[in-house]
Amino acid sequence: MSRRLLATARRRLEAEQGAPPHPWGGRLRVALIYPNRYHQAMSNLGFQWVHQAINSRPDTLCERFFLPDEADLQEHRKSGFGLFSLESARPLTDFDLIAFSISFENDYLHLPTLFELGRIPLWSAQRGDDYPPVLCGGVCAFLNPEPLAEIMDLFAVGEGEKILPGLLDCLQPPVLPRRDLYDKLCRLPGIYVPSRYRVEYAKDGRLVAVTPLGHAPRRVRRQWLENLDDVECRSFIHTKETEFGDLSLVEISRGCGRGCRFCAAGFIYLPPRERSAVALAPQFADGLCYRPRLGLVSAAVSDHSQIVQLQQEIQQAGGQFSVASLRIDSLTAAEIAALKEAGHRTVALAPEAGSQRLRNVINKGFDVQGILRAVRLVAEGGIPNLKLYFLLGLPTETREDVDELLDLTKKIRQIWLDAGKRRGRIGHLTLSVNPFVPKPFTPLQWAAMAPQAELKKRLRSLRAAVGRLPNTEVVAESLRSAELQALLARGDRRCGRILPWLAAGDNLRAACAKAGIDTAFYLYRERQGDEIFPWEIIDSGVSRAYLWQEYRNALAEQPSTPCALACRRCGVCEQP
Repeated sequence: MSRRLLATARRRLEAEQGAPPHPWGGRLRVALIYPNRYHQAMSNLGFQWVHQAINSRPDTLCERFFLPDEADLQEHRKSGFGLFSLESARPLTDFDLIAFSISFENDYLHLPTLFELGRIPLWSAQRGDDYPPVLCGGVCAFLNPEPLAEIMDLFAVGEGEKILPGLLDCLQPPVLPRRDLYDKLCRLPGIYVPSRYRVEYAKDGRLVAVTPLGHAPRRVRRQWLENLDDVECRSFIHTKETEFGDLSLVEISRGCGRGCRFCAAGFIYLPPRERSAVALAPQFADGLCYRPRLGLVSAAVSDHSQIVQLQQEIQQAGGQFSVASLRIDSLTAAEIAALKEAGHRTVALAPEAGSQRLRNVINKGFDVQGILRAVRLVAEGGIPNLKLYFLLGLPTETREDVDELLDLTKKIRQIWLDAGKRRGRIGHLTLSVNPFVPKPFTPLQWAAMAPQAELKKRLRSLRAAVGRLPNTEVVAESLRSAELQALLARGDRRCGRILPWLAAGDNLRAACAKAGIDTAFYLYRERQGDEIFPWEIIDSGVSRAYLWQEYRNALAEQPSTPCALACRRCGVCEQP
């Protein structure tokens, strides 16, 4: 036992608001794990929703587990004290189901540590009936589950609101032998059981066949909630010890109909849906009881059909609101004024590419005049700081495209300077430049990632040029981190074998060499048109033929088809 670790957990619980205690005993017990630290986990609405939903049932109980902070991790190893739940300090083996909520591929690195501290074998094949089943949910579970297929026993493919009730019902007593339980679960909509499939590879490493065994379906169809008004998704627990501790978060919509060809969220959450102002009003009121400012969560906040009304209702209730980024092509002066009144000192816009040619490749539906118009609105609205998101290494990118990004930056900076001089204070301009990572279920899933050497060269030239501009800076994601993300995003079952080596401190290339993985095979080659993808065990609801046509359109710098923008029962989404 470690008094220090228990004291940390007790302090966190005492600092939380909105987390009532739940009695132990006589219930199905679920251990919910976020594979990162408490600070990140408690800002994740999906994680919070699952915890709340399970504890809302009279026959189930859910307690939370997190990756320990660095000092606590050292204490775990020094004391030998295992991983324990935040609520009751019980170990993982006291639970009936272990459920991971995973939103980011780079969090896979923490799985070996969590399993080690939890005293549970990492590999599914080494866990018998003595251990609880291990489930993976979250975005990664229905983007590409295969790199974790030798670790997880089960995956929840789609949105929890549709999957969780049936899953919990299925796990209720009487307890079935593990083999019979998995046979039963693989028949549930949205449950993928990797052990019920046989995979085969060609000599060149490509996947050639995925064969279902027994009663497993040929593909597992993604589940999605048709009417968001049926379920609340907000901050149920508030704490200062988190990334957005000063906000109460509320999801106002889900999915996006813009059809940006690089964006996984824009495709795996189709069709786009929104919560009505009527349904959101009590959620806003509840959030304002805990925090004076609401964080509006959505892939496309300004695309909500009632966004002006929602903002006005928050302000009339005496609250403020925050948004992650603004749409360049739908931005209004009224929206900027509302953000300024809410206390925003920085807003973010996402041109994504500096040249019109590349914006055509990725299907961004605006031109340079539209970008400059949006920048003027922000500058003239009195917001002092601006953040711009760009992707580096997009398919077909050339040196000329990077030069145009610099030219665009100079034009934006001039607008910012002029507005700053008029108000007597020049604000700050930040370029967030991140490597393009090809993602499953997008038109660019066939594309190669740009080699690290080329990305380094282009990023270095950007930094050098921007560094000569006062009040302007470039920030960028680690190229090594982006490569790891790319490998795990489009990898197959073999790729999960690198995780223990990475957790032990090896870099990506050393870990891949020890696991027999060819990084170039997964990262730097364009996939063939007829190639079978590991993630296609999932039926995302978006036609592969449509994605392939969109990839060809991208390479030809052509716009998307009209149905991609509507994406509601139009044949693209293949929804009933």
